[in-house]
Amino acid sequence: MKKFFDDNLLLYGETATHIYQQIKNLPIVDYHCHLDEKAIADNVKFENIGQLWLSGDHYKWRAMRLCGVEEKYITGEASYHDKFLAYANIMPQLLGNPLYYWSHMELAQIFDIHQPLCQQSAESIWTEANAKLAEMTVGDLLKKFKVEYVATTDDPMSELTYHGKKGDTEVRPTFRPDGCFAAGTDKKLLEERLRYFVSKGCKIADHGFDDFEDTTNVEWLCEMCYKYNIVLQLHFGTFRNVNETAFDQIGRDSGFDIMRSSVSVDKLAQLLSKLNAKLGGLPDIVLYPLNDNYVKSCATLSGAFRNVRVGAAWWFNDTVCGIKRQLETVSEYSVLGTQLGMLTDSRSFSSYVRFDFFRRILASFIAAKVDNGEYDENAATKLASDIAYYNIKNLLATKGAGQQ
Repeated sequence: MKKFFDDNLLLYGETATHIYQQIKNLPIVDYHCHLDEKAIADNVKFENIGQLWLSGDHYKWRAMRLCGVEEKYITGEASYHDKFLAYANIMPQLLGNPLYYWSHMELAQIFDIHQPLCQQSAESIWTEANAKLAEMTVGDLLKKFKVEYVATTDDPMSELTYHGKKGDTEVRPTFRPDGCFAAGTDKKLLEERLRYFVSKGCKIADHGFDDFEDTTNVEWLCEMCYKYNIVLQLHFGTFRNVNETAFDQIGRDSGFDIMRSSVSVDKLAQLLSKLNAKLGGLPDIVLYPLNDNYVKSCATLSGAFRNVRVGAAWWFNDTVCGIKRQLETVSEYSVLGTQLGMLTDSRSFSSYVRFDFFRRILASFIAAKVDNGEYDENAATKLASDIAYYNIKNLLATKGAGQQ
């Protein structure tokens, strides 16, 4: 039996371990997250591990509700200490859930704590983690994980006061006009704001939406990304706030969203064809279908148009099996070697273990092909390195120069 969460976690065999050793220390380019840029600029400290882990983390909130935890220990008035104990108490129930991996990887990599988190260990882990956290800042965490680039998610009307170079980390805005689209903001004003974003180092725009029934806003944003030479990320297929009572009581981004059962990728294909003819090309587009039944369709779509890729396994698919499925599908229906690797999509500064989580799964995926004689072992390390780091680094290096 293997040791609990040892150095070879998720690595199956010598080949996987070898590949992983070549990529584990590569820097991190987090090209989609929801981190607070002001917290980075102010280099804040966290009061305790409860605040670090449970403030705004709807992944954990969902799991706690599923396990019957009272809302006061999730988003309510309970102290962070009591919320942490409630979270620790559900850990043994989370076999296979990515939270089980991430939480124990965070304990090990941030706090050098290597015991299972559970009801019995919660108090001692709370004390030990808080003692170490008292000496850490946000900047320390970014440095520890070698975070080279952070793309925050920003409303077009933001003044972008806190972005820029922060220590070894470049913090740049992402143009996210969802709220402005919903409010009917004038497109001329939005383009003016996009120019301002680009002047502040913006290299990425992002749009999250339900489906392709009305593509007016997607079409406009695609044109703008082509015009100003920035990457367009499209997150789609979400059914938001399905529990209306809970949404009214607690608010958005609190764990009440689900996958849509159907999305018309056909309409996306028609839109891209229309834009390709109109513009004479397309911006770099990264597709994130929330329902992974549509990854195959999106992967084949990427072969029909230049500059279109399938993104990382997103949200509910950011699991061991979800990442493996995505790697397998993209390798068979598209081209694995052009993939852009991992991102956090997170509000937590401890979430950078997700890159290590992904890199371990990636190493084992490639190694299995090598060990079965299906892939050249001499090419394996470069393939893994490109996906883990160099593809996204090199892509962003070509972006944000301004109007084409």
